[in-house]
Amino acid sequence: MNQTRLGAVGYLNARPLVHGLEQRTDRFHLRFDVPSRCATLLHEGAIDVGLIPSIEYLRSPEPYRIVPDLGIVSDGEVASVALFSRVPLDEVRRIGLDTSSRTSAGLTRVLCRAAWKIEPVFETVAPGVAAAVAGCDAALLIGDPALFLDYEAAGLLKFDLGLEWTRLTGLPFVWAFWAGRAGAIDSAGVAALQAARDHGVEDSDAIADAYCGPARSAVCRRYLRDNIKYRLSDREERGLGRYYELAAEHGVVDRAGAIEFFHG
Repeated sequence: MNQTRLGAVGYLNARPLVHGLEQRTDRFHLRFDVPSRCATLLHEGAIDVGLIPSIEYLRSPEPYRIVPDLGIVSDGEVASVALFSRVPLDEVRRIGLDTSSRTSAGLTRVLCRAAWKIEPVFETVAPGVAAAVAGCDAALLIGDPALFLDYEAAGLLKFDLGLEWTRLTGLPFVWAFWAGRAGAIDSAGVAALQAARDHGVEDSDAIADAYCGPARSAVCRRYLRDNIKYRLSDREERGLGRYYELAAEHGVVDRAGAIEFFHG
């Protein structure tokens, strides 16, 4: 049996999706990168299936398929993807975008126009650098840096992008999912990824404790339990489709495109 080369994200929110996969060397070879790097590796053919930012599905060099019923999803507050601002939203003129993000950067652009009715200038900032807000009116941070930033102590406002999206659309937001070229994974591989998710959700407290340590375990447990969902059902698919429509409407991507899945 050939190994499927998996590219995963190292953030806490992805850990339940890869729970135990390091031991499945009979089927998978697993590596960890930031979300934007996972997408680049998949586009280049350096991995077979990647846990990619959802916007990158529309930027593929050839059609991709999505592994069914698996994703990193929020329905309301996400906690780990946010715009941190020195000023109220209607005063924001310059936004720094975390370079490790692509879906979140696209969502920021959509929300600026569709929800916040502002037209800021965007520039890139290094991932996890909260001090970048000092050079802008606001900055987008994702993942662990956003989750753990003490923004009130820093004198910043926090605008949770998951919450802002659900307020705008009434739908969940799909941040990432497993995807690859047609034929990249068989039904047994799909089942193995789905089983890893099931075990990861069951063991989320232990995952949070191991990842975060005692000082942050309560925050991490609550985050995995309350903020992040891991199923991609009909309502989540509608949210994904709506994001693609708005992303195309506001120039984030060239086209919306159809959503297609691997056979489970």
